[in-house]
Amino acid sequence: MNTNKNIVLIFDLDFTLINNREGIVNSFNYALKRYHLPQLITTKIEKMIGTPLEKMFAQVTDMDATPLCSAFREFYVSEGIFQVKVFPGVKDLLIELNKWFTLGVITSKKEEIAKKLLHYLKFARCFDFILGETEQRKSKTDPKLLQYLLKTYKGFHFVMIGDTPHDRELAEELECPFIGVLTGMHSYEELKSNRKKVKSLILNNVVEITSQKIYSLFDM
Repeated sequence: MNTNKNIVLIFDLDFTLINNREGIVNSFNYALKRYHLPQLITTKIEKMIGTPLEKMFAQVTDMDATPLCSAFREFYVSEGIFQVKVFPGVKDLLIELNKWFTLGVITSKKEEIAKKLLHYLKFARCFDFILGETEQRKSKTDPKLLQYLLKTYKGFHFVMIGDTPHDRELAEELECPFIGVLTGMHSYEELKSNRKKVKSLILNNVVEITSQKIYSLFDM
């Protein structure tokens, strides 16, 4: 059963496995309101999700992002983290894929927040690693993160699964296949854009992933 554990499936979190739209929007607007800045309509915030938090705030204000990020996380940890829904079928999918592959999460969230959320949702145990922003790593394509993956899983094959062009960029940096899902705010065309010509597959949602589709991305 475990002969293909040397294939590592790396999942994004927001809008790939979970719908955390409400919690993120409310936390973002809480931070803006806290510092007397105009709040944004939901769709404008949603379009930025998947971008590092500092860059999200930099797109809407010239104010130093540090206190805004602190305010965002203050609300998110106490309330926003619980304003979340798991996409239908995700838990069963992870349990099944975990029989055959090594699973991990890479997210733009603070790493400790991502771990807390996945434990709250009761499927952290499906993942061999949960990696997010730390003092040492500031983005999904941070060289330190790439070095960690390539060293820890030397000789393994990777597949990146996510809903944003940032997830595709990580696949390109790892020179691995990319599975894009349309459960976020980005179109088929945005996810298909292929700067480094990695193999790609665009699906409506992660539940459409099967072992056969994973193997089709490799010469197996």
